[in-house]
Amino acid sequence: MSKVTPQLVVDGAVPLHPVISPDGRRVAYTVTAIGRAQTHPSSAIWVAATDGSSPPRRLTPGTAKDFIPRWAPDSRSLFFGSDRIERGTTQIHRIPLDGGAAEALTTWRSGIFDYLPLADGRSVAVVAADEPTEEAERRKAERDDAKVWGEGVPYGRLRLLDLSTGRFRVVDGLGDRHVVDLAQRPDGGPLAVLSWATPELDPVSFRCRLHVVDPENGKVRDLGEAALEASAPTWWNAGGDWHLSYLATTPPGPVGGRAVFDLTVPETGAAAEHRILTSGMTVCPTGLAQVASGPPLALFADGLDTAIYRLDPETRRFERTSRRAGFAASLTVSDSGEVVAALASTSYEPMNVHAGPPADRLARLTDTRPELRAVRWGTQERLAYQASDGLDLDGLLILPAGRSRHDGPFPLVTLVHGGPYGRYADQFALGVIPSGQWLATAGYAVFLPNPRGGEGHGPAFAASVAGAVGMDEWTDIVSGIDMLIADGIADPDRLGIGGWSHGGFMTAWAVGQTSRFKAAVMGAGICDWGMLVATGEGGTLEAGLGGSCGWEGSGPHRHDEVSPISYASRIRTPVLILHGEDDTNVPIGQATYFHRALRRFGVEHEFVVYPREGHAIQERHHQIDLLRRTRAWFDRWLAAPLVEGRR
Repeated sequence: MSKVTPQLVVDGAVPLHPVISPDGRRVAYTVTAIGRAQTHPSSAIWVAATDGSSPPRRLTPGTAKDFIPRWAPDSRSLFFGSDRIERGTTQIHRIPLDGGAAEALTTWRSGIFDYLPLADGRSVAVVAADEPTEEAERRKAERDDAKVWGEGVPYGRLRLLDLSTGRFRVVDGLGDRHVVDLAQRPDGGPLAVLSWATPELDPVSFRCRLHVVDPENGKVRDLGEAALEASAPTWWNAGGDWHLSYLATTPPGPVGGRAVFDLTVPETGAAAEHRILTSGMTVCPTGLAQVASGPPLALFADGLDTAIYRLDPETRRFERTSRRAGFAASLTVSDSGEVVAALASTSYEPMNVHAGPPADRLARLTDTRPELRAVRWGTQERLAYQASDGLDLDGLLILPAGRSRHDGPFPLVTLVHGGPYGRYADQFALGVIPSGQWLATAGYAVFLPNPRGGEGHGPAFAASVAGAVGMDEWTDIVSGIDMLIADGIADPDRLGIGGWSHGGFMTAWAVGQTSRFKAAVMGAGICDWGMLVATGEGGTLEAGLGGSCGWEGSGPHRHDEVSPISYASRIRTPVLILHGEDDTNVPIGQATYFHRALRRFGVEHEFVVYPREGHAIQERHHQIDLLRRTRAWFDRWLAAPLVEGRR
């Protein structure tokens, strides 16, 4: 059996961006390395037969960043984005499936943000910034680098590219709106366009508008404001009326999970009612897929598993078509709706592309990490238990590799997922940030809880943490730990906790509430919700979790009650703090503040900052350091045998 090293974890590849051909015969996807070894990442485009009749083949060499494949309407060629002309600047390319060379279709100096080949086969809808003006070039030459809010990020404007001439036509009717998503009506009609008022992540207003654009004449109809964080516009027809569905946050928001919204597109610019199609469901939509000849399909997080649903056009309700164990994402559908493809992972199988009929078992098409089969992994078990108030909860337990429950008790590390609107599905738990199998192969039992606030159990479950993070979700986690102690699996004297992002917050919260944990790893975590509203990408959305903003009077403020920094004087647990220096989601000031508090109160800790990294750690050598450092931290405080008198 192979030894699990940091290099084994980070030197593999993962598939991304699957997209099925209109005729359903092939699926194209991107393959990219887990650990980035260069300044500019590289990836390749692959294609596989959906029926598994031939092995996958690589279409591009992977010497540049080739990604976001999109099929031509006739399924005979493939478009993709690439920075092969100039590293860091994406242009649109097209490659035939018969093995011919790729052709560059654009040389737009500002690069391409997004694109969509249109049904006429003659044009492409393109989202791109304006090319730099002479004045902008002059300022750059003079090193005028003053940053003005609202001007720092270029607007993505909708343009129509004529493939025969290579010329662009700007859609003027959208004005100064930043386009973030688009979809064409399946009959080759208008485009549905979602736009923001500014390309900046606006920390005060996250308002999105929905438009219909005629690609022939560029005429725009404004359908008004869409629900919060709208995405994935999807067309479908019922009784001759065209509908638009999309994913967005359940009202009143901003905490409450995702829902599918729907409106009947009016013939004129009149306002339309946006209805929720997922009300009352105890599962959570994670993706929508447009079908040319019928209602849309959707992926739903269903506890530890994932299900495919189809919209019933008569009842306007989603009906389950199939359910698969573990995790699935990025659902893509053929024009007929008879073949689907998705990324999927189960307990011991890493992420791969799967395809098949939506009502049947999806077959694995790719095998991106065969080397992992030579490893003895920890046994992964499903858990079902109740919170202290009787709420049904689930999660996962990973036993130390080669051990069984009867060999316990073991040192236990609890890893809390991000979000809080995230979840642990019953998928392969190996990753760069503290991951279950990475620790299980070192002799730890690992608890992966799904406390309230996450996805997979409906909107009420998700909304229960609004203004109350760290409260009931914390006792949910404690209930699971206590169950594992009672079952003889966890050693109560060797408990650790860790997590990334919201999991990092929960780690910081935990060590301020109890001294049961002997070690903690806080990755990219929040310690002060008021400061996060002031500095993070989420802005006022974060106030939905923390419960208040600092500008709401002189206090006391709710966000102080649920901020770990308020309880720093109680902390006795050794803490490893990990953070990316360029993180804009949870800025590094959160880690620095917590570090200073621990210094003030003399708490044993280490503070590690990764240069050039954002909210996710991407550089290969940083990933290796993180894996080694995390396991060494738990080894230092948990793994050594307990001696007499220390219990």
